[in-house]
Amino acid sequence: MRNIALKLMYNGTAYHGWQIQKNAVTVCGTLEAALGEICGGPVHLTGCGRTDAGVHAERYVANFRTESRIPLERLPLAVNTHTPEDIAVQAALEVDERFNAIGSCLKKEYTYRIYNTRIKNPFYVNRAYFYPKHLDEAFLNRAAGMFVGTHDFAAVRSVGTETSSTVRTIYYCHVSRNGELLELKVCADGFLYNMVRAITGTVLYAAEGKFAPEDIPAILESRDRTAAGPTAPPGGLYLTRLWYEDERLND
Repeated sequence: MRNIALKLMYNGTAYHGWQIQKNAVTVCGTLEAALGEICGGPVHLTGCGRTDAGVHAERYVANFRTESRIPLERLPLAVNTHTPEDIAVQAALEVDERFNAIGSCLKKEYTYRIYNTRIKNPFYVNRAYFYPKHLDEAFLNRAAGMFVGTHDFAAVRSVGTETSSTVRTIYYCHVSRNGELLELKVCADGFLYNMVRAITGTVLYAAEGKFAPEDIPAILESRDRTAAGPTAPPGGLYLTRLWYEDERLND
């Protein structure tokens, strides 16, 4: 039995997230159907995280076990001929039998993109959050930095997937600008349901004068979701980087 890891990417606009759901098209379900055709039987994929409906992944890792002897170098092309154009497998690697795409992941980076200009751009629909009022990236960066460290992040977590703890460690959280596009990047050892989108909404609330960046630590300490900002729309969110002990998966 081989344990195979796939490095892939996808545009999540047409999908109800990664995780398989009844009566909904998901990234995992689409890939499992393709792999089942190729491997000659049912395949169970374990993904590195549960991206929500409409969220994208520029980097994603999933693994599955199979008796199929299909050569690894042929697998990406084979899968890609059985999937829509918005999902692409880039590489297939044989990994240690104990490897698990989510359990073996050391940390992740998400990027939230904001199209910040007065005139909308149709090519950014479902790709970035259109925000017409000018934003000062230095101010946003100050607010984003307040999330760095080990905290209880219940105040920026939506009701959803149950977890034993809402404590996480954020290694960096910063904002940069490239022309009209702002990027908020967050790297952590794990994320709660809608955490990055809620962090983005909270940073934007600070920019709107609802509270000062220096108020954010107290909001986190309150563990009160209503004290933080709203959940930003899903189309601006991308999974952009992953870290594993197996460095082949980190490219």
